Amino acid sequence: MWESLLQLHKSALCRRERRWRARLRQIAMLLPKVQHRRPRRYAQVVNNTPLLVAYFRGEDDLRTIYRLSRQSLDALIRLLPHTEMRGWGPHITVLITVYWLGHGVTYSVVAQAFQVPAATVCRLVHSGCQAIKALRSQVIQLPTGQGLDVTGQAFAAAANSPAFARCVGAIDGCHVRIKTPPGPEGQDYLNRKLFPSMQMQAVCDGRGKFLNIFVGYPGSVHDTRVLRNSRIYREALYPPPGYYIVGDGGYPCISHPIAIITPYREPVEGRMQSRFNQRHAKALNVIERAFDMLKARWRCLLSKALEVEHTFVPTVITACAVLQNICLMAGDIEDCTEADGDIGVPPPGPVRGARSGHGLRDRLAAQVSELQENMNDHDYCAG
Repeated sequence: MWESLLQLHKSALCRRERRWRARLRQIAMLLPKVQHRRPRRYAQVVNNTPLLVAYFRGEDDLRTIYRLSRQSLDALIRLLPHTEMRGWGPHITVLITVYWLGHGVTYSVVAQAFQVPAATVCRLVHSGCQAIKALRSQVIQLPTGQGLDVTGQAFAAAANSPAFARCVGAIDGCHVRIKTPPGPEGQDYLNRKLFPSMQMQAVCDGRGKFLNIFVGYPGSVHDTRVLRNSRIYREALYPPPGYYIVGDGGYPCISHPIAIITPYREPVEGRMQSRFNQRHAKALNVIERAFDMLKARWRCLLSKALEVEHTFVPTVITACAVLQNICLMAGDIEDCTEADGDIGVPPPGPVRGARSGHGLRDRLAAQVSELQENMNDHDYCAG
């Protein structure tokens, strides 16, 4: 009797187990199939992304994607030391970096575009900007010898007056929007338009190529103070004796330690000063166009605040300036766009004594006025 009962119990357990197995099979059929894939190796590139396909398949027009031409990209990759870009390699690091700089988007957007983790994009952008910044001494250089005469002729043509043949540069400051740094020092970055910014002082040649840059001062600092703390002023690096650079009313008109010629203050006295200011404005427009080209190409500097720590902002700005020079040397010129413009820095007080450049400016104004009255239309067209 007990044996028969035990046999019936075992049969019931077997039936119950079969029912549970059948139910589990039904549930498994309803679940989505899981494909067993090999784990992705470190630094493995998804080659079928449209951004990488456009570059590696040799498409010529890359400006809509990377904001610079293939010639400029190839020149940049040749200049970079490949030994410092391990893992993802120089091409992927450069492409991700210039894409982020050119479009001014977040790391997550770049990560979706290239199908790589956002943390990887952040790391590659930081290493890429540092590597491009290291090219500063090779790409941003002051002209010497015959290069000074070539630069002077470019400014004479820009000003439509041969009196500016000894002008070898234009100097001005550019404000880049940033996130307000934490703490009380964050207020120091508010400029006169009441948005946080960091300044870049730059000297450029007649084509808009940067000859010298000085980055890092908060937006509230006056242009004159930025100038006096830069190496180009403290060490009298540029221009050499006998030459001068032009600046706007935010700079002092001086002849020592470097010669900077600014326009006459309004209202001007007489036709001679008016003519000089007109020619001076044409020469100074070169640096404004250089800043416009910089922000038109590298949208991270245009209007939206840089989504990085303020300590990393100087590296980003310097990298963009280096890239602009590389593009200009490759013949890759960007159309200008409207930037923030002058933020209304008040002019400094007049400089008197041996450091004043008023005497040089008066001589230049007299020369401009005389040449304009006797100018040959076939040499320089009066604007």
